[in-house]
Amino acid sequence: MRKTVLVTGGSGEIGSAICKKFADNGYVIIITYNANAQRAENFLATLPAGNHSAFHAPNTDAEKITALEVFVKEKYGKLDVLVNNAGITTPVPHENLDGLTDEWIDRIMQTNFRGSFAMARAFRELLEKSTEDTGLIVNISSIAGIFGIGSNIAYCASKAALDSMTRSLARALAPKIRVVSVSPGFVEGEYTATMNPEFLKAQKEHTPLGRFALGEDVANAVFSVATQLTFSTGNIITVDGGRLLK
Repeated sequence: MRKTVLVTGGSGEIGSAICKKFADNGYVIIITYNANAQRAENFLATLPAGNHSAFHAPNTDAEKITALEVFVKEKYGKLDVLVNNAGITTPVPHENLDGLTDEWIDRIMQTNFRGSFAMARAFRELLEKSTEDTGLIVNISSIAGIFGIGSNIAYCASKAALDSMTRSLARALAPKIRVVSVSPGFVEGEYTATMNPEFLKAQKEHTPLGRFALGEDVANAVFSVATQLTFSTGNIITVDGGRLLK
């Protein structure tokens, strides 16, 4: 039986790279999307042939998550890898405390932290039925959770919470399920395209490997956790070109 991976926000920049990596290696792909059904379906059509699925299930919507769980259980019967990739943010300078509204704080924490926990809770049973030795949850975090530098203070806090959750769940769900954070720095693409070029140049100069990550770099790390680093759990794996060193 082919192995299955569920990627939240699977048609976005990082999510699509992760899905492609797994699909190219024989996995069945299940992606969730928040609003853009056409983008999700178009992306699945680019993958190698397989029993792939797209499902509308924002990770903040409990009813949609329950429906997704039922769908996966009925169609696939188990799950091997859950990738909590869905996340949101908005740029607010850290010194602008009034600019970071309560509404944005709640939205960021609900999606980035609470939503990831809700997915882990919902799919625990199916992950325990994995055809691998253990099921796997990969939380896509950020070095912002370690570094304290990111698009806004709440975003940094949400990723620190996600990393703390990774360690807690790794203890709680062992030995049947492993839990690992993969934490990129800047990822080249849609997000960096909107930023000030001078700011980006300075950030690259402070990155020892001299470039930003690509979606493929993040995907390679996630796939390695699933297939090679099989005795690792509770880890925070950075994909940042050494940015934390400076």
